[in-house]
Amino acid sequence: MTSTSVGRAGLDKKPADVAAMFDGVARRYDITNTVLSFGQDRGWRKATRRALALGPDDVVLDLAAGTAVSTEELAQSGAHCIAADFSLGMLKAGHRRPVPKVAADALTLPFADESFDAATISFGLRNVANVDTALAELQRVLKPNGRLVICEFSTPVFGPFRTLYMEYLMKALPPVATRVASNPEAYVYLAESIRAWPDQAGLAERITAAGFGNVRWRNLTGGIAALHYATK
Repeated sequence: MTSTSVGRAGLDKKPADVAAMFDGVARRYDITNTVLSFGQDRGWRKATRRALALGPDDVVLDLAAGTAVSTEELAQSGAHCIAADFSLGMLKAGHRRPVPKVAADALTLPFADESFDAATISFGLRNVANVDTALAELQRVLKPNGRLVICEFSTPVFGPFRTLYMEYLMKALPPVATRVASNPEAYVYLAESIRAWPDQAGLAERITAAGFGNVRWRNLTGGIAALHYATK
């Protein structure tokens, strides 16, 4: 990293910078997310699990799983769930969670074609260097008719609430992060990356272009986040 970007990644999302940034926030990542989301993160994880409609025979990829807190939630379904992330620091921080963990780059997944019945990526697609390549990799590793659910920050649908939310992102989130995060500068990147991310319809178009069908979405918390569903 350059001297102007120590401790955070830029919106060019160079993989080494992004990985190093997440390594730096791993120690307090889960508690910071809970504080900054006012506890909404727990409900978003449950909504993702329900959207996948998992059964005990399903093999599921949880990509960009971080500390595997999301994978642990998915495992409550009884499915065989694998946590994958390219930040070794994040995987290490979640070492006590009893799910399989794999170091993996979203752009070159270390899995064979048609390996998974379902796949999900929560708040991670926004951080990859090439979104279209990551979506193509997810499409490749899913079995025919496999299910994809993406949980990601999105655009609030109510105008006044959207304005308030954007003010929180850029003005309130960094000072709050300073009090609770192990690397507050990373959360400046978080705010910037959310603002630069496509809205619900824009992401749906990208998913469709990657070869998925039946693409649809459901807003969470007024559109702060959204679940996008698709099938291979």
